[in-house]
Amino acid sequence: MIVDLNLHGKTIIVIGGGNEAQKRINLLLKQECKIIVISDLVNSQISKLAKTKKIILKKQKIQNTKFISNFTPDMIITTTNDKNLNQKIIDTAKKNRIIAYSSDNPEESDFSNPAIIDFENMIQIAIFTGGRSPAMSKKIRIQSERIFKDIITKEDIDQIKIQQIARTLAKSKIDTQVRRKSFLKNIMGDNEIKQLIKDGKRKKAENRIIAILRDWK
Repeated sequence: MIVDLNLHGKTIIVIGGGNEAQKRINLLLKQECKIIVISDLVNSQISKLAKTKKIILKKQKIQNTKFISNFTPDMIITTTNDKNLNQKIIDTAKKNRIIAYSSDNPEESDFSNPAIIDFENMIQIAIFTGGRSPAMSKKIRIQSERIFKDIITKEDIDQIKIQQIARTLAKSKIDTQVRRKSFLKNIMGDNEIKQLIKDGKRKKAENRIIAILRDWK
């Protein structure tokens, strides 16, 4: 089962400072969470993120799992080259009911990272092998990305943004989920809004939503 975790405001620890850690950090940066990186050595990109205060860097060598109690994280991601240490971190995290992931042992981890095709952080398509072959996930993602770029249009992205606005407005005016769903379906099918989106007139599209909502019964 593929799920999209809401990590907003959560504390995530990433163990390690190499390329594998960098990949995980890049994904986390989009989640508006607190990222703490622990490693005695880090690459230049991670060092730059620390200097710009996008992450918190704790320079220390991890030899055991005692550090976990000092941070009380919501999630731990370990990417070290020490398989035994990675396993100890996973085991300790699970005992403390902390979600854990090891880059060298997805089978023992609480979750796996799919290869993601991302469109403006609005549409994400996951290619997932259940941790059996990350290399194949990446290969299929690259192949699929070429196809989806021809399928998903700018108008689709803008329609999602308009739907988000419509949903927010509807929550304050329409009292039931069933009626809100009907309203949002109507907005998505409205030809005038479609044309305004196509013409890049987003503000007028928003005004059209407000007008429809005002008369909605």
